[in-house]
Amino acid sequence: VKYPSGVEVKEGNVLTPTLVKDIPSWHHWLVGNIPGTSVAEGDVLSAYVGSGPPPGTGLHRYVFLVYKQPGKLNFDEPRLTNTSGANRGKFSISAFAKKYNLGDPIAGNFYQAQYDDYVPILYKQLGE
Repeated sequence: VKYPSGVEVKEGNVLTPTLVKDIPSWHHWLVGNIPGTSVAEGDVLSAYVGSGPPPGTGLHRYVFLVYKQPGKLNFDEPRLTNTSGANRGKFSISAFAKKYNLGDPIAGNFYQAQYDDYVPILYKQLGE
């Protein structure tokens, strides 16, 4: 794990709250241009990848945010499959929302997950 400040989590190093205040982000799913409530008909920018917290890291928070688009958008981000973790790290939803004039989220939800027997299967799917 590498934080936006450049600090890396390595075995045995000690990190203070000041060093890790900016949590790194990894996006699991991104869909735009959703007509009404038909998510399946939206423009999939990043295919869904499930939760995969590393062992021994406790609970991780996963957040779903909903934005109201000003109209149909032409996204220039690369389309990501669910067979690679490439281009998913260091994602900034704030920068994405600003780029497309989405404003603040209009809805959201979250869940927490921790390592279990599915994580190695997911990592294999992602080629890690």
